[in-house]
Amino acid sequence: MQKHPIKLTSGEIAPLWTGYLGDSMANCVLHYFLRKVEDEEVRPILEYALSLTNEHMAFKDKLFRNEDFPIPRAFTGEDVNPDAPRLFSDTFTLLYLRQMGTGGMTAYGLALASSTREDIRAFFNHNLKTAAELYNKATTLLLEKGLLPRVPHITYPRTAEFVQKEGWLNGLLGDRRTLNAAEITHLHLNILTNRIGQTLMQAFAQCVRSKDVIPHIVRGMRIATKHIEVFSSLLRDDHLPAPETWEAEVTDSVESPFSDKLMLHHTLSLSALGLSNYGAAVAGSMRRDLATVYIRLAAEVGTYADDGAELMIRKEWLEKMPGAIERDALIQA
Repeated sequence: MQKHPIKLTSGEIAPLWTGYLGDSMANCVLHYFLRKVEDEEVRPILEYALSLTNEHMAFKDKLFRNEDFPIPRAFTGEDVNPDAPRLFSDTFTLLYLRQMGTGGMTAYGLALASSTREDIRAFFNHNLKTAAELYNKATTLLLEKGLLPRVPHITYPRTAEFVQKEGWLNGLLGDRRTLNAAEITHLHLNILTNRIGQTLMQAFAQCVRSKDVIPHIVRGMRIATKHIEVFSSLLRDDHLPAPETWEAEVTDSVESPFSDKLMLHHTLSLSALGLSNYGAAVAGSMRRDLATVYIRLAAEVGTYADDGAELMIRKEWLEKMPGAIERDALIQA
């Protein structure tokens, strides 16, 4: 019996299409990092990460051509200048690689869950494993160098316990319980993610050339700084440490290694990651005051992301994701 070709579903197109943009952007960033890296222990991890983005894009190029599906314009060699002066330290490069692994595990896990076609599931399953490998390589080296801020330790409980009163959920002043392990973890991880964003936007703000993009990136840097302080203060209330700033990992260079289009797109990607993390934190935090904080800050990030998307549209930099047919537009009055 002849097999009929199985078309891609929306659940497969979405992660393939957005992933193509993300991989092409990461490819530009990694090419620049690789040209500037001085630490020979970081270099092989960079080479591994770059090999993954090349592998992903080659698979998608072939797949899209076979499916007669338009390949996104995305980002090319025109969006990166590897000869630009050094902008980031090797320490930040390693932290960035770890964040790539973290983001990849989340993205490919969701992509795998939304896919049904066998070849697509195999692709995302492989990517999930290699993202975990990238995360492990970067984490191991950061630990060996003493550079990784660990999630705070807590004292082991002596016995299993049950909650005795409803006030345990409130988090109100005067009746506020201490943070539990899950809440500490979310606060810590959201500080780290915002530290990455804060550092990137500090660097981008020094280099961006478009006059209307500069204030948007500076605004994003200030939002990240504000959110870091909110989360850090919640940890400090329970005498727990918060990760330190990484702004010193940015040099004084003002010559951009990346196009303004790439830098603005990167800020949008960071906003999307932040919103995803805040949503997970709301679900994982039982203290009501924490949920309120995350929802309030998520609204601020959402507004910022919306303004960034509008800016990209005005500059004709925002590619349109494939969607359903606009039937009403086909009807002639």
